[in-house]
Amino acid sequence: MKSHSTGLALYPGSFDPFTFGHLDILERGCRLFDHVVVTIANNSSKRGFFSPQERRDLILKCVGHLDNVSVEIFEGLLVEYASRKKAIALLRGLRQVSDFDYEFRMSFANRRLAPEVETVFLMTSEAHALISASIVREIHGHGGDISSFVPEPVLSSMLSK
Repeated sequence: MKSHSTGLALYPGSFDPFTFGHLDILERGCRLFDHVVVTIANNSSKRGFFSPQERRDLILKCVGHLDNVSVEIFEGLLVEYASRKKAIALLRGLRQVSDFDYEFRMSFANRRLAPEVETVFLMTSEAHALISASIVREIHGHGGDISSFVPEPVLSSMLSK
């Protein structure tokens, strides 16, 4: 079996909005892989809080301290995109058991479609275990304080919308 460097990983998601939980997984993934591409899924049938381009720009503002990260928008099947990019792994964060159930099934489907791409799961840090983008949107929609859930560039952009 051929040995690899730590290679390229994709960190896929909608990131709408990008939270401290996402940042936690990304920072830790950057220690494991030579390069991590945050891959924003562009689902044209789904209206997000931020457009894919806005999410890309915000994530770039949040990851300036990481020198091995890039951010891209993609459409289509993730594993096909991963194969085209020659990624060796998909980086996924887990918060709770319900995340695991979904991710477990997705990893098997992805492995069947692209066996050369591994799925690497990282447990979120305890401080971020209850944060989700949908909860942040819900709190924000009711005028609640989201400053402890999202990095400053995201906070400023959400408050101005």
